[in-house]
Amino acid sequence: MNKQTHDIAIIGGGLAGLSLAIQSAKAGYSVILFEKERYPFHKVCGEYISFESWNFLQSLGVPLAGMNLPVIKQLQVSSPNGILFQHPLPLGGFGISRYKLDQLLATLATEAGVTILQETKVNDLQFENDQFQLQSTNGNFSAKVAAGCFGKRSNLDVKWKRNFITQKTNKFSNYIAVKYHIRYHHPADTIALHNFKNGYCGISKIEDDRSCLCYLTTANNLSRSNNSIAEMEKNILQRNPYLQQLFTHAEFLYSAPITISQISFNKKQQVEDHVLMMGDAAGLITPLCGNGMSMAMHAGKLAFELIHSFLSNNCSRKTMEENYTAVWQQQFAGRLRTGRAIQSMFGKPFISNLFVQSVKTMPFLAKPLIGLTHGHSF
Repeated sequence: MNKQTHDIAIIGGGLAGLSLAIQSAKAGYSVILFEKERYPFHKVCGEYISFESWNFLQSLGVPLAGMNLPVIKQLQVSSPNGILFQHPLPLGGFGISRYKLDQLLATLATEAGVTILQETKVNDLQFENDQFQLQSTNGNFSAKVAAGCFGKRSNLDVKWKRNFITQKTNKFSNYIAVKYHIRYHHPADTIALHNFKNGYCGISKIEDDRSCLCYLTTANNLSRSNNSIAEMEKNILQRNPYLQQLFTHAEFLYSAPITISQISFNKKQQVEDHVLMMGDAAGLITPLCGNGMSMAMHAGKLAFELIHSFLSNNCSRKTMEENYTAVWQQQFAGRLRTGRAIQSMFGKPFISNLFVQSVKTMPFLAKPLIGLTHGHSF
């Protein structure tokens, strides 16, 4: 394939990448998006979206109002020893699988004129003479602007030796996540967060009366369980009585769980060699905050506004990059800090039990904590 030139090249077709692509194509720009998988596909994700994203998703063309999705207004948190706390979610959210949502957005992107190369891996990305040169498994391309939307960890992160890759393992790195779709008697308006030793497990409803069950834990928990997910679930997760009941009575709809490893919550740069980073590639919020999907889409909106200004010759590349970093930090840096602080409460069982008991005794503490990890409609 001969080299093709585009206005914008997007590496990664998740929520940040697809939302940026749709906005950019609707504005008349030539957009190419690279996705290493083929739509639709499952991915590790909690599949709860804060209502702050509702209007934005509808503006992209997603017909949320007519999809009869579960509306989630309550939060339950259990400690490893079975103490249960429940609290209303001030803003609330809704449940939808990434399998369904990403496919909808990919279709909208194609209809808007985006060139989507599926099952395509970007092996190299270089900035030369004010242009990006991309080498992929589907040919070579160039673009005026490049966006990195490739998730928690990619081959480009390793190639660029990004800071979080080269850092030694610490309390914010080397996590694993496991996800299932299940059928289980669970209130449709409630998202539950069940804690266990060195981890926590979330469950909430999605479409078609299914639930998403997704948990995060340390790689050490798995290694201590002979690298067996089933053994880890039995011997560690199910010490929490709510998780024991769930794993005993739920109908698991996958033949095997979807997993991801080497997850890091360490700080990341929002611009790498002139590439604008979005979604988990820019910074990963702890899943217990339930807001990563909204943050990814919000970042796509913020990036589009600045890219549009640059491509319209209303600002320089340097100004675009500096302003993107500034607005990203303003919107999300505080949420990530709060998420890391809250997650530190859910490591050792004693601290987890004490934290949940304290919030149950003093429920007025819950609302500000939830508010610190969420934003407003955008």
